[in-house]
Amino acid sequence: MQKLKIAPSLLAADFGNLQRDVEMVNESEADWHHIDVMDGVFVPNISYGMPVVKAIAKHATKPLDVHLMIVDPDRYIKTFAELGANILSVHYEACTHLHRTLQAIKTEGMQAGVALNPHTSVQLLEDTIQDIDIVCMMSVNPGFGGQSFIENTYEKVRALKLLIERKGASTLIEIDGGVTSKNAKALSDAGADILVAGSFVFNSENPAQTISDLKTIAVS
Repeated sequence: MQKLKIAPSLLAADFGNLQRDVEMVNESEADWHHIDVMDGVFVPNISYGMPVVKAIAKHATKPLDVHLMIVDPDRYIKTFAELGANILSVHYEACTHLHRTLQAIKTEGMQAGVALNPHTSVQLLEDTIQDIDIVCMMSVNPGFGGQSFIENTYEKVRALKLLIERKGASTLIEIDGGVTSKNAKALSDAGADILVAGSFVFNSENPAQTISDLKTIAVS
């Protein structure tokens, strides 16, 4: 069984102490830094842009998992590669030519991810799943941290797992939104490979311990 990955979402970090929080993730049992880039158009919020990603990359020693919640992501694929992104996820809903976008991400040497909003069916990935390294499944409506987990996610994960197996793909399933110690095990059991946790990690008394606990719960 593949070990579950934990990707703390830096959207929930203390931006006044960003280097400190990035270094905490580096030293913890986390696998990736999850970076949410929002443009205020695709989602009703603005997070941070290239200068902040560049600052994170300077201190990060673990892969950068960049999630673009923006319109027309193709414009910035090369830019994020140059900034040091290892994984770049674009939203299915923002891509008119998804296959071409995935190829462009891979050409720049990054793993290609596709993010799905809660209302978007996993069956829409039927024709591209073999080209997708990671599906980032939104388990809250994208745009804001700290939201409640959408229960239908478990069923969606199982359906996606079946699609991946049927197509003989090696795609990983990432869950983003409302992940806590209460649902980590059930998500892992349903077929999730990567859990993104923001508020649950950074608002806890001991974030590094919380990361370790998530990892332990999920594989127990």
